[in-house]
Amino acid sequence: MYEGYGLYYDGAWQGAASDMEVLSPVTGNALGRAKAASRDDTLAAIDSACSALAPLREMGGFARADALHKVADEMLRRTDEAARMISSETGKPLVQAGREWGLACDQFRWYAEEARRIYGRVVESRVPGGRFEITREPVGVVGAFTAWNFPAALPARKIAPALAAGCPVVLRPSSQTPGVAMVLVDCIHAGGLPGGAVNLVVGSTGNTYAPVMADARVRKVSLTGSTRVGQQMIRDAADTVKKVSMELGGNAPCIIYDDADLNGALDVCVPTKFTNAGQVCVTPDRFFVHDSLHDEFVAEFVKRAKAIKLGDGLNESTEMGPLINVGHVGNIDAIVQDAVQNGAKLETGGQRSAAFNAGHFYEPTVLSNVTDDMRVFAEENFGPVAAITRFKDEDEVLARANASEMGLSAYAFTQSADRARRTTATLKAGMVGINSFALAASEAPFGGTNYSGLGREGGSEGIEDYLDTKLSQIVF
Repeated sequence: MYEGYGLYYDGAWQGAASDMEVLSPVTGNALGRAKAASRDDTLAAIDSACSALAPLREMGGFARADALHKVADEMLRRTDEAARMISSETGKPLVQAGREWGLACDQFRWYAEEARRIYGRVVESRVPGGRFEITREPVGVVGAFTAWNFPAALPARKIAPALAAGCPVVLRPSSQTPGVAMVLVDCIHAGGLPGGAVNLVVGSTGNTYAPVMADARVRKVSLTGSTRVGQQMIRDAADTVKKVSMELGGNAPCIIYDDADLNGALDVCVPTKFTNAGQVCVTPDRFFVHDSLHDEFVAEFVKRAKAIKLGDGLNESTEMGPLINVGHVGNIDAIVQDAVQNGAKLETGGQRSAAFNAGHFYEPTVLSNVTDDMRVFAEENFGPVAAITRFKDEDEVLARANASEMGLSAYAFTQSADRARRTTATLKAGMVGINSFALAASEAPFGGTNYSGLGREGGSEGIEDYLDTKLSQIVF
């Protein structure tokens, strides 16, 4: 499955002395063996990135834009291949895998155009005959670390703006989904960027993460991962004063007000909750439903959850695939059992699927009578678990929704424009959806507040973290 690939640096695929087994979440069996980087391999990738600094910058924004459009063209051409790789490594349904690859492609299209719009400005100086020139320059070599749940979209969000800004990248994807990153890097190779513009290492933390963090030549790091890992990265980045941006965990509230279009809300709440088996950082985790709608909402949610078809993502009829690994199954089950033991009502699911003898399948699960102190509300469950509770009034529910350290996304359903504005202003989150969950788009800034991260990916804001500002005072 990984033949013809490997590590990538110096503008070419490279071998490695070691390899590692990659497992299918659908069967638990090996998909194949991928090359694993040594510490020296990672240092070679950093050397390669450093060698690309000058030529990538000297290309200029318009030439980099042309190259990024070529990358997107190649990605589009290889959509079917990439979607099958995504589905094989993550288990997600092919339609979701194809949609993810399309979102990744969009990042390169968007940042191709942003590369042409890296503006400076001139300011009149108080010094006679002088003026200030403010220019933007690439920050330097970037270390990018990404998770397994969106193995194409997450690297694209980092690589596309970095290359647009003129920054070479050393990418370290999850070891559970290396093949998707390999296909993506192969597409970037087709763009004709200087050798070393993008580099790929896969392997253990000690052999990949540690050398990148310790090397002062790497001037910025970007992470998509857990809050715990993000906190450690901030500490590690301090030693060499690297710029840091990160998208971390979420625990999104979803408020169903008394004036909500109930069927319209259910039409998007149920499929969104179980997309990628709930392994989505912006998935709605905590459902707050007004007393007047609660019972009907729960009954219909359960009915629709029971109808979801589990299976191998490569089967076109599959609507929900497995969890990523056996450890994650155990974590989800522990959270569900904690809720039930503390008084929550298990409406459906709550166990590994009996329909599958292998793989990491967990039934779509709905819990009602949930209280705010249960683990399923206090923690990001990152699985196919919908936790539902009641509320009586707006002030109460907004206070409860904000009672979390996380602040990535939040949602509400209402037909009142005034209530929508109040809710948006009050919710403590980097992104708020009203009657919609559609937050992830190349043209919009994606990111959180509080313990959910630093910086933004997407939109015109996404390139900012890859640029330094230089001030020049010029007097004649």
